Amino acid sequence: MDWKLNRNSKKALYKQIAEYIEHGIADGTFPADTPLPSERSLASELKVNRSTVVAAYDELEANGLIERKKGSGTTISKDIWGMTRRRIPSWNTYIESGSFLPNLPLIQRIRKEMVEHNLINLSSGELSEDLFPVDSLREILSGRSFVGSLGYDHPQGNAYLRETIVSHVKQYRRIHTDPFSIMITSGAQQALHLVVQCLLKPGDAVALEDPSYSYSLPIFQSAGIRTYLLPVNQEGIDPDDLLSLLKKRKIRMIFLNPAFQNPTGTLLSIERRRRILEISSEHGIPVIEDDPYSLTAFNGEEIATLKSMDDYGNVLYISSLSKIVASGLRIGWIIGPKSVIERLSDAKQQIDFGHGIFNQWVANDFLSSPYFHSHIAYLREQLEKRRNQMVSSLHQYLNKQVEFHIPQGGIHLWCKINETLNEKKLLEEAIKRGVIHVPGSTLGSKKGYVRFTFARENETCIDEGIKRFSAALKSL
Repeated sequence: MDWKLNRNSKKALYKQIAEYIEHGIADGTFPADTPLPSERSLASELKVNRSTVVAAYDELEANGLIERKKGSGTTISKDIWGMTRRRIPSWNTYIESGSFLPNLPLIQRIRKEMVEHNLINLSSGELSEDLFPVDSLREILSGRSFVGSLGYDHPQGNAYLRETIVSHVKQYRRIHTDPFSIMITSGAQQALHLVVQCLLKPGDAVALEDPSYSYSLPIFQSAGIRTYLLPVNQEGIDPDDLLSLLKKRKIRMIFLNPAFQNPTGTLLSIERRRRILEISSEHGIPVIEDDPYSLTAFNGEEIATLKSMDDYGNVLYISSLSKIVASGLRIGWIIGPKSVIERLSDAKQQIDFGHGIFNQWVANDFLSSPYFHSHIAYLREQLEKRRNQMVSSLHQYLNKQVEFHIPQGGIHLWCKINETLNEKKLLEEAIKRGVIHVPGSTLGSKKGYVRFTFARENETCIDEGIKRFSAALKSL
């Protein structure tokens, strides 16, 4: 083809190819029954991935403009105008036009690599299997028979589990609530989705930490929500930054991860927590507290959650068992005003008719057993060992090339690279060497950072992983 792609255009490459061929059909360049190049040869000619040409041909076929026959190749349709041809949907058009946005390409790449290749995993926010309380859960399951109903449960979640969570959050998180102010969710992320979908509308503005795990989620853009960023330092966000933002923008919600924040590992200071709650009360703006890590403080101290300090009901509190027990249980919860919980549970019922009973049964028995306390103590001990190994390895292999805050809990370490770098190339070089991390720009506005997670691998693998990352960095 005597034609070139415009690689500076915002239009997808496969769309450019499809449109070029479609225009050629219209002006007679490609008459009916004319053969087209094979997917492989056209990809080679245009210097694109074969999948790009496949997507272009898929679209043309869906529109009835080309025919593909196994063994005979691809030709311009004999029936271009579709008088006799049955058409299939243009699935790529549907995929691109949906309102629910996909993950960022780098995030998709990381997840694909984690699933398909055996890499040292310093990117996943999941506990390693040896940190799951498998023996305790097995003991619980073998000790009594299931006696619950197999029908649809209460829209807010199993009543026994909600009662147990009332006791749990009172003992471990200093939160006083009741079962009717709690809803069980499929992990914390579903709770965030429900809050955005049910309590906000397109055009609303919200405040997020920068960097933040929430920054990487497309849920805000999918819902048409405008996001404004609050920088995070070693004491969390600065309340003065929040006040400055409120003078410029009408902020509808503030999303915070105060305890061992993802990705920085920082702990929002008690003074800042108090001031943020004062600002929330003064302006009538709800705070969404995402709390996966407060029980992981390595010194064993109890962390005062924002919700435990909330005297006026301004905080919606979200937590789960994913980061402290087992991600596969898919047990999370949200605590808030009864009217809000009823609205969210109505939406959840529309989506999935409520949570599965077996996982709730297991979670209830584990949370109410003596095993839970000993498990948390063991988890803290093991996470601290892995954190220490990561810190030691960073000093050994990277020394002055990096700067980082040492987290006192949680599972993440936020690392600044002290040189200009191409994040994508660094990720590719690291993958080639068998280790994977999260580029910082996927979690915030600043470049030149990486997030390492120390919960997924043991100390030996963490050391080897940082060594491989160092080699990748030095190769650029």
